[in-house]
Amino acid sequence: MTKRVVLAYSGGLDTSVAVKWIQEEWGSEVVALAVDVGQEPNANAEYWEAIRERAFAAGAIEAKVVDAREEYGSRFVANAIKANALYEGKYPLVSSLSRPVITRHLVAAAREFNADAVAHGCTGKGNDQVRFEVSLRTLAPDLEVLAPVRVWGFTRADSIAYAERFGIPITASLDKPYSVDENIMGRAIECGAIEDPWNAPPEHIYERTRAVADAPADSVECVVAFERGIPVSLDGVPTPLHQMLPELDAMVGAYGFGRVDMVENRRVGIKSREIYECPGALALILAHADLESITLERDVMREKSRLETRYAETVYDGLWYSPLREAFDAFIDSTQKHVTGEVRLHLQPGQCTVVGRRAERGLYDFALATYEADDAFRHEDAAGFVRLWGLSVETWAKRQRIEEPTVRP
Repeated sequence: MTKRVVLAYSGGLDTSVAVKWIQEEWGSEVVALAVDVGQEPNANAEYWEAIRERAFAAGAIEAKVVDAREEYGSRFVANAIKANALYEGKYPLVSSLSRPVITRHLVAAAREFNADAVAHGCTGKGNDQVRFEVSLRTLAPDLEVLAPVRVWGFTRADSIAYAERFGIPITASLDKPYSVDENIMGRAIECGAIEDPWNAPPEHIYERTRAVADAPADSVECVVAFERGIPVSLDGVPTPLHQMLPELDAMVGAYGFGRVDMVENRRVGIKSREIYECPGALALILAHADLESITLERDVMREKSRLETRYAETVYDGLWYSPLREAFDAFIDSTQKHVTGEVRLHLQPGQCTVVGRRAERGLYDFALATYEADDAFRHEDAAGFVRLWGLSVETWAKRQRIEEPTVRP
């Protein structure tokens, strides 16, 4: 068995128990690594110090916290926004995007602390085990990858009892059945009552969105500016993405926009009911896609739209570190050269809609589009164009089309 393990540590029940369990069952030293990707929007130094202390109390020989929020925003979230990435047309890759960031730092910590293995706290039926392990084997195939939760066979009650037995300080209890994963992109919620897809999600599970009935009565507008497809300012104030998302969460979420309730197809082959709240992320993807409508040439836009689905599937399936994702990003970056401009969003209860967009190098030509006196379109060219466009089907209709039988009353 390995001598030293770096564990992806969240400070929650499973990873806290994993620290002690790895020591007791496998006889390995454990280094706990917590990667800050914005899972606690209001977290301060005291919060992360408490996480470190919990890891030490569980038996870790070292506990390290890495602030990866800026890296996560600029190198991972930005790419997903440029791709308008929504898994199965709904989910903006909240957990999927954060795993390759955490993996990078797991490998770095393993090198720093001379570990010969890394570990995660994922179950055997989820997506995250795939994302962690495929990424780890791509970045550091020499490191052993351990998954104690897949081995120990604990129920939630067993894990709580194990923590109590060894005096591990935890906040979990049996009356809090929901599993929540969050970062600057949003929150992912599963388990508990929502495992039955017929049950309506209880209101108390939401934190970043307000119920529509409680939204402000007065509507507001905000303006997001983009440079080469990346959001760069909010209402005229330059704002890095990792700070813009929490600001938009508060602004847009107050109007009850940004909730996703879906049954999705997991990589392991099962369907899972998931609840997401991602007001800021969904607002930015909405705004970005709209700006593309006036900056991308027609056929480029159609081809990019076709690839966006595959991009989201690739990231969801744990293949961030793959030649396919790199090839997708190369294509997408080439489409974003002129996706620079502003989008105006209108917020009202339950809705976030685009009401205006402008781009200095946009392809919208007023003189071609208008029906007024300034019209510069050559109408005389239309008759020949339409005739040639329909020539193929016209020829088919004359030679091969079978007349449908007359429908009698």
